[in-house]
Amino acid sequence: MAFTILLLSLLLLLLLSLLLLLKVVYVTLSCYWLTPRRIQKFMQRQGINGPKPKFLVGNLTEMASIISKTTSSDLDSIHHDIVGRLMPHYILWSRQYGKRFIYWCGSEPRMCLTDTEMIKELLSAKYTKISGKSWLQQQNSKHFIGRGLLMANGKDWYHQRHIVAPAFMGDKLKSHAGYMVECTKQMLQSLHAEVASGGAEVEIGEYFTRLTGDIISRTEFDSSYDKGKKIFHLLNSLQHLCAQSSRHFWFPGSRYIPSKYNREIKAMKMEVEKLLIEIIQSRKDCVEIGRSESYGNDLLGMLLAETQKKREGFSFNLQLIMDQCKTFYFAGHETTALLLTWTAMLLATNPTWQERARAEVLQVCGGKNPSHDDLPKLTLLNMIINESLRLYPPASLLPRMAFEDFKLGDLHIPKGLSIWISVLALHHSEELWGKDVHEFNPERFAGKSFAPGRHFMPFAAGPRNCVGQSFAMMEAKIILAMFLTRFSFTISDNYRHAPVIVLTLKPKHGVLIKLKPLTH
Repeated sequence: MAFTILLLSLLLLLLLSLLLLLKVVYVTLSCYWLTPRRIQKFMQRQGINGPKPKFLVGNLTEMASIISKTTSSDLDSIHHDIVGRLMPHYILWSRQYGKRFIYWCGSEPRMCLTDTEMIKELLSAKYTKISGKSWLQQQNSKHFIGRGLLMANGKDWYHQRHIVAPAFMGDKLKSHAGYMVECTKQMLQSLHAEVASGGAEVEIGEYFTRLTGDIISRTEFDSSYDKGKKIFHLLNSLQHLCAQSSRHFWFPGSRYIPSKYNREIKAMKMEVEKLLIEIIQSRKDCVEIGRSESYGNDLLGMLLAETQKKREGFSFNLQLIMDQCKTFYFAGHETTALLLTWTAMLLATNPTWQERARAEVLQVCGGKNPSHDDLPKLTLLNMIINESLRLYPPASLLPRMAFEDFKLGDLHIPKGLSIWISVLALHHSEELWGKDVHEFNPERFAGKSFAPGRHFMPFAAGPRNCVGQSFAMMEAKIILAMFLTRFSFTISDNYRHAPVIVLTLKPKHGVLIKLKPLTH
């Protein structure tokens, strides 16, 4: 009797294991083959085609091969016609298949969209709940920035946006100007010391990266760059590792394999989170022992205050706080640092515009440090920053995945299709910007003809636009205004023009400039 029961139990266990295995096989087959092919045929019937994908890999190897060829050497001169270098596959396939085509990132079908009316529609509030970041994107950034605001979807995104937005608005934003000025003073003193010691040639990107890191640390986390530089360093390393490892996510279950990439990524993630927990616990301890009545008025304080509230269907736990911190530590300093670095390169190679911008700052600010009220009057500087963002947008791609079937323009979009907007290609479109599209011409932003949110979108557009957009623009204006009145600068003979994309668009070798102190 006991033997019969044991045998039946084993058979039942075997049957359950077999059913589980069949389910895993079906889900895997559906995810990696059936659903993608269904989407492919559905779009082909609407006239949308693209390069033939390989099983599991898609077009990844073809893309990697083409890009490695175009970026293997530096550009032979400083020019801004860079789409062919950074996105050669986009140029190739748009010529072969038209302005709307599908390519494959592993098993994920991605449709490139360039129609400005359809882009405006897709980024509107109408599609906020039914489109967002794909599973593949979330997996690629899981250990880097987690499920913070940048990677959240649906109700999670709505709640997170509602919580963090006040940190970058109104009086809160205005109060940050003083911190920005003080941090910039320290950077300028470092530059003066460098010049005085005989180092008139500097890699300005390093200084801007340190400065923007200091500013985001002080304004949003009440710490200094020295305290946060370990986090910045680790996040930067994680960024590169996650970008490299993302090439291997096409293989089913690859994220569970204890590869060198996965081990290093997880170790770095644990180290970042250990540092963040120390900062968070320190803030909590101040309240618990009565040293402070609140968690603070900065972003971290707001996040910690949220843990005490109860929202229906949404929980703000420790992991989400850390993910939010990682998101803003990264997005709050790297993208602005890149904007400043590319702008310095453009002004160093366009001395007339540099002089015009300097004259405007001196006129508006009267030789003093810029105040918050001065910033709207710096119209030329604003035009220069916009032109820099047009030519070298830090975020060069804008993705959205369809979470359900919907109609977009004349197309029926099936659930599971990712729509990718090439911000870089739009910003360099001769059809949209004219024959001087690859030239540095800030005058194009003197009017409203550039249609923000349609074909100029360095901060995305619609409800999911960059929550820190105003913060970044204010920061860039203050830093550049102070930098311009302290130094004149030209590009170094040793500068090598080699834009590359590693999640963000950056100068491969940095930006070397020659500095000359000014006295006004």
